[in-house]
Amino acid sequence: MDYKKLIELAEAARENAYAPYSSFRVGAALLCRSGNVFTGCNVENLSFGATICAERCAVTKAVSEGERDFLAIAIYAGEKFTSPCGICLQTLCEFAPDIDIILPDGEAEYRIYKLCELMPINSIPIK
Repeated sequence: MDYKKLIELAEAARENAYAPYSSFRVGAALLCRSGNVFTGCNVENLSFGATICAERCAVTKAVSEGERDFLAIAIYAGEKFTSPCGICLQTLCEFAPDIDIILPDGEAEYRIYKLCELMPINSIPIK
């Protein structure tokens, strides 16, 4: 799948975000090796520990449908490049330590990182 299409799916998923506390809405689109794509958005809760990020929402949907082999994830948060938080990086690492992380800027530009570029190497499990 073209990464620009993956970004468009993440942008569309962002529309479903529930962010009444932070007003920071995020969408994600996760590409599986099978070709399936799972989207997610952040869902906040007054108990902030119960909040789920868009990336983990997409991963949870994929895993619950039997997918565990991920190639790329696009994360759309509007007009700024926004990296996944540490919990999301660790979750992605659990399944795909070599995943491409696509970060658009809300315009035409996007950056692609390998997970190891955003996460300390000693946090990546050896399999």
